[in-house]
Amino acid sequence: MRAPIIVWFRQDLRLSDNPALAAAAASGDPILPLYILDDGGRAMGGASRWWLHGSLTALDASLKAYGGALVLRRGDTANILSQVIAETGARSVYWNRCYEPHAIARDAAIKSGLTRRGIAFQSFNASLLFEPWTIQNKAGGPYKVFTQFWKSCLSAAAPEPPQRAPDVRLFAKATGDTLAAWRLLPEKPDWAGGLRENWTPGERGARALLDHFLDEKLKAYREARDMPALEGTSRLSPHLHFGDIGPRQIWQAARTHAEPSANLDRFLAEIGWREFSYHLLFHFAHITQRNLRAEFDRFPWEKNDSALAAWQRGRTGYPIVDAGMRELWHTGWMHNRVRMIVASFLVKDLLIDWRAGEAWFWDTLADADLANNAASWQWVAGSGADAAPYFRIFNPVLQGEKFDPQGDYVRRYVPELAGLPAAYVHKPWTAPAQILRDAGVTLGKTYPLPIVDHAKARDRALAAFATIRKAG
Repeated sequence: MRAPIIVWFRQDLRLSDNPALAAAAASGDPILPLYILDDGGRAMGGASRWWLHGSLTALDASLKAYGGALVLRRGDTANILSQVIAETGARSVYWNRCYEPHAIARDAAIKSGLTRRGIAFQSFNASLLFEPWTIQNKAGGPYKVFTQFWKSCLSAAAPEPPQRAPDVRLFAKATGDTLAAWRLLPEKPDWAGGLRENWTPGERGARALLDHFLDEKLKAYREARDMPALEGTSRLSPHLHFGDIGPRQIWQAARTHAEPSANLDRFLAEIGWREFSYHLLFHFAHITQRNLRAEFDRFPWEKNDSALAAWQRGRTGYPIVDAGMRELWHTGWMHNRVRMIVASFLVKDLLIDWRAGEAWFWDTLADADLANNAASWQWVAGSGADAAPYFRIFNPVLQGEKFDPQGDYVRRYVPELAGLPAAYVHKPWTAPAQILRDAGVTLGKTYPLPIVDHAKARDRALAAFATIRKAG
């Protein structure tokens, strides 16, 4: 058998619309599919590890249909690639690009090492509609406002059409780890029951979810997307992060399935926000750890471990906040509208640094994505690009009443409040004593009292913002 082309899988765990795999297959050479678990850089959170296990299992099953298997190795990426090249005589390595700062640096070093050894390599775009450096403002620089960025994207050349899964000839003379040996799944305790109930990682699960969304949900998306009690969103974000599906596939499927409409435009704009987040990450790599707007370096954040813990556990006393945090813990995901509410509560009601929230989301979200996570937290905090004004502070009661008017979402994830009428489910501390007794609610015991008074917290947040504005 001829020397293989190594196809190095990363965040592209699928066969269809996988340019690196398609190019390798077109060469006629046998393909060695390789995934490397490198513990360097920022370690994946628990929910992400669970999802990775599922996606790798699904990819391996797809490759078995071609008479081979996914080769798994764990360790330093450069060292693993060198070992596999030496073992197999591979003369080429193909991969699809990643855009996180550590990945860019790692890949640049790997390219240099491969060049010194005379090993050919090619990289491709599988995870974005537009490469981050191709969308520029009139001055030739990056955008910092989403609306302008997205208009530029929509006026650019259309994304390349997605590719079908190629016929591949797999290289059979390579060995690797067993997936079980990586111990990506939780054991004692096994906290992943809610994830198993709600998700099917892998290419087939992603496509089924997209088809269901286009058939059943797109026609009402513009309004239903903000209602957490409804399943009105696509829920494709974890699949997109791991590459079970690519944005070009979603783009083409949506535009082919539906006539132009406000619903379609709104849905595609959500794909656009993901693109914008990667645009920001590529051009402003420090946004993962530092404020994009430098004046926020002077913001008087408070360290409050007990309040942070109450927020993490869904015990703030504000039902819509607590429902969101419990949904996150149970399912590894949170409705987007509720993400904004809980983030606003942390950074503005509690004055806790957005980086604490970003870290918690990183560990608990199945769709934890460096670009989306950092850009979205900074947007809510007011410290990032296209940021919501700091004085826009979500009132958790009003947000709950507006977007969960009957309290169905709260009752699902905060069952101790299930017996309360809709008039009180978002503000149980205002309910008459008899109504609380009838519902089996004892404030401070069965459900906490609010850990802050929102009106006072809002005034405090505005005063804190005024201090950095004056200093500036």
